[in-house]
Amino acid sequence: MSHSLIHIWIHGIFSTKDKQPLIHSKIEKKLYFHLKAHLETHLSCKVRVINGTENHVHVLFLLGQNHSIQEIFKNLKGESSHWVNQQDLLTRKFAWQVGYSAFSVSESMVETVERYIKNQKNHHKKWSFSEECALFFKKIQMNQVNR
Repeated sequence: MSHSLIHIWIHGIFSTKDKQPLIHSKIEKKLYFHLKAHLETHLSCKVRVINGTENHVHVLFLLGQNHSIQEIFKNLKGESSHWVNQQDLLTRKFAWQVGYSAFSVSESMVETVERYIKNQKNHHKKWSFSEECALFFKKIQMNQVNR
C-alpha cells in the first residue's frame, strides 16, 4: 500500500478543572464551535458531534494521521482554555482538568455514540458526571473480563 489510511473514531471526554460548572449556556455554542474548528483545521480530525454539560465535554471525531491522541487532547484543551480566557467569556479563569478519556468506537456504533453525546443534558438529569465515568469504567472492565 503506497499511502497510509487511518479511520478510527474516537469518543473523547474531558472536564473543567475541579468539575466546576463553567460551560453555561452563554458560552456553550461558542466553545463547541471553537473546539470543532480547532480539531478540524489544526489537528486534521473530522468532528461528528460535540456536546456536554456545564462541567464536561464529549466529542466524537475521526483520528487524524498527523497527531497522537495525547497530542490532540493536550493541544485542544490548552488552546481552547487560552481562547476562552482571551475572549473574556467568563468572569473567572477557565481551565480544563488535566486528564481525559478516549475510547475507540466501531463504525457500527458511531450513530449510537452520536445520539448518546447529543443527549448529554438529558442523561445528566439522571446521573452526575462522576457516575457517568464510573459506568464507562465498569463497561470497560466487563469487556476486558469477557475476552
